[in-house]
Amino acid sequence: MSDRITFEEFAASRAGQLFKIAYLMCGDWHQAQDLVQIALSNLYPAWGRLTRGGRVAGLDAYARKTLLNCYISHRRLRRSSELPVGELPDRAAHGPSEESEVTLRLAVLAALDHLAPRNRAAVVLRYLEGHSLEEVADALGCSVNAVKSLNSRSLATLRELLGPDRFALLQN
Repeated sequence: MSDRITFEEFAASRAGQLFKIAYLMCGDWHQAQDLVQIALSNLYPAWGRLTRGGRVAGLDAYARKTLLNCYISHRRLRRSSELPVGELPDRAAHGPSEESEVTLRLAVLAALDHLAPRNRAAVVLRYLEGHSLEEVADALGCSVNAVKSLNSRSLATLRELLGPDRFALLQN
C-alpha cells in the first residue's frame, strides 16, 4: 500500500476480500454484498481520521472490524424473524469419498448458520480466513483465551452438526 491512499482506492482494492469474509459469515451472496456496502459506507465518514498524517497501517483490520460489527448487528435484527431450517441431509446414503466439494461447502455453510454470530465470526476469521488468535481477538474485542473458548465450542457444534466424516474432510 502506498503512503497515501484514497477511500475509493481502498474500497476498490479491498471489496473482494471483504465480500469473501462477509459471504463466509452470512452464507448469502446478496446479504454479503449488502454487508460490504454498509461496512464501507460506515468506514467512509471516519476515513479522514483514520488516514490523518498519511497513516495507512491498520486500515484492513479496521475494515474487517467494521464488517464484523455490521454482520453482528444485522444478525441481531434478523434473529427474531428467522425460521429454523430443516435437518441437514442424511449422510447414510453416500460416503464422504463420494461427496462433492460443493455439497461439503453447502453443508458447512448450513452448519455455520447454526452458530451464534460471534462464534461464526470467530471460526470464519480464524479457520477460513487464517487470521492469528490475536487478530481475531482484536477484531472481536475480546481476549485470546475468549477466542480459544469460542472456537472450541463452535468446532464442537460443527463436529456434531456435520458428523465426524464431514468434519474430518473440513479439517483437510
